[in-house]
Amino acid sequence: MSSRFRALTAALLASCLAASAAAAASSHAVAGGPTPVLAAPPMGWNSWDAYGLTIDETQFRANVKVLAALKPLGWTYAVIDEGWYMANPFGDKLATRGYQLDAHGRLTPDVSRFPSAADGHGLKALADWTHGQGLKFGIHIVRGIPKQAVSQNLPLAASGFHAKDAADPAASCPWDDGNDGVADNAAGQAYYDALIGQYASWGVDFLKVDCIADHPYRPTEIRQIGEAIRKAGRPMVLSLSPGPSRVENYAQMVAQAQMWRIADDLWDGWTLPHAKPTDEFPNGVLSAFANLAKWNPYAGPNSWPDADMLPFGALKPHPGWGEPRQSRLTADEARTAMTLWAIARSPLILGGDLTAMDAGERALLTNRDIIALNQREGGSRPVAELPAALAGARVWVSTPAGAAAPDTTAVFNLSEQPLEVSAAWTELGLPSGIYAAHDLWSGARSAASARVRFTVPAHGAVVWRTDAAAP
Repeated sequence: MSSRFRALTAALLASCLAASAAAAASSHAVAGGPTPVLAAPPMGWNSWDAYGLTIDETQFRANVKVLAALKPLGWTYAVIDEGWYMANPFGDKLATRGYQLDAHGRLTPDVSRFPSAADGHGLKALADWTHGQGLKFGIHIVRGIPKQAVSQNLPLAASGFHAKDAADPAASCPWDDGNDGVADNAAGQAYYDALIGQYASWGVDFLKVDCIADHPYRPTEIRQIGEAIRKAGRPMVLSLSPGPSRVENYAQMVAQAQMWRIADDLWDGWTLPHAKPTDEFPNGVLSAFANLAKWNPYAGPNSWPDADMLPFGALKPHPGWGEPRQSRLTADEARTAMTLWAIARSPLILGGDLTAMDAGERALLTNRDIIALNQREGGSRPVAELPAALAGARVWVSTPAGAAAPDTTAVFNLSEQPLEVSAAWTELGLPSGIYAAHDLWSGARSAASARVRFTVPAHGAVVWRTDAAAP
């Protein structure tokens, strides 16, 4: 097969996938989909990579204050991950973790960890304080109804149902023992309506729901949660986890959610060992190239394939996986992750302890050009055909809205040795022309030319923005 035929085939496939995505998005909009809330990928911070199940109010407030200082750059969402309702997150089994429930079977924050909840209004006071910092407030839940509520058969709020009416014990999460599944019936919808209505009253802006996008995929509960959000009347980003979400489920997910994980958990390594070849956990940065390329046709307003949180900086005191540590990503690997997430337009959600940020991490998070690449309107794509001299590399290009051609190209070196690049701009995915350009990370500038020369470190990235082109 000729390279030209392969290129045409790849272009046709991408076009078909994009058309399918657009048709699905159009159909769900007509059917009454969620209020558009995400014109660009969300940016923010999530507690899991540094705190796991253990974060408390003091730690959350400290991180929010740092995030608020970054808000002018676009960092907006502050999300408390799993465990905010546990009196003892170190408990080795369900009975010892001390789940806190209200009289209607809904999880409530543990007041010893979140003392502002002692007013009886859940996380509302903390959400109000977060909003006062100029940020948006988010929480994580595992889909389902607490087993404790089912065993006590508690009455569901604002309905004549009880917890056993809503529960589907056969659909429990296989890797989290706290909840039963929710049945696809009127009682199940009533439970989610009451739950999401409560979160809306607290002021929740972002809801991350786990054990729902894959292993197992639960389309009925995705639909129920989406319907409950619409009934609650508060715009709320719905993020589905874990990955890998399946492309064939795209239309059902985008009808309710604005982002979904495209891989299982990402952690701090270029590659990470698996117990067996079929394992999909944990993932290193290298795996994100294929995942983001596969999902590229589906990225766009209110539809953001999520490559997972960025495990930068201090992953301590109690990370969601592994021992407390400083991120094991090298400076070049971290720059590669930030560049790839930016140009592929994945959500930018930080995972480390922001209060322990060093100068190198701050430089990653405060580069206005890289952030703008992620947030601007337009599109991006991987370059399918590369010359032999770029073997071991990946190239992505980005096109601003309204432009006929890309103006930015990122070159990633996946090999273990530095890569010396001497290439025509056309080989890097840009149209034929004479370009002057600048490196968005280093600030280095190239003189106007049809070719460019530069070095990409092992596992590193270089990204060029063209300033001008002559015919």
